Amino acid sequence: METCYIGIGSNLGDRRQNIDRAIEELKAVKGIKFKRSSSIYETEPVSDIPQGKFLNGVLEIEAGITPRELLTELNKIEKKLGRKRTLKNAPREIDLDILYYGQDVIEETGLVVPHPKIPERDFVLRGLKELGRI
Repeated sequence: METCYIGIGSNLGDRRQNIDRAIEELKAVKGIKFKRSSSIYETEPVSDIPQGKFLNGVLEIEAGITPRELLTELNKIEKKLGRKRTLKNAPREIDLDILYYGQDVIEETGLVVPHPKIPERDFVLRGLKELGRI
């Protein structure tokens, strides 16, 4: 099992309920053990597209599945909760990103870990610090 950190966010609909539902869905995935969540922060969107504020946080999990399988499961949860991938940085019901997968460094098509935008996201840095990752 690898300790992994997942970024979570929502800025459409009932943002808190979307986050809670995503966590419940994550807990149900075989090969994943949910450990804990950082505080949830309200943040401004990072986009030129006009949209509402996000609720964001960081989740700590243990994964007994590969990074690619984890990404597939996160994408399934996003789709189940109504996310439609239209424009880059568009508003979304839920957003789940692999921030860290153990100590692995991965550069594959569609999967880069650690997440390249960690240093640009204050809520990620705050959440990771709160969970003791940095």
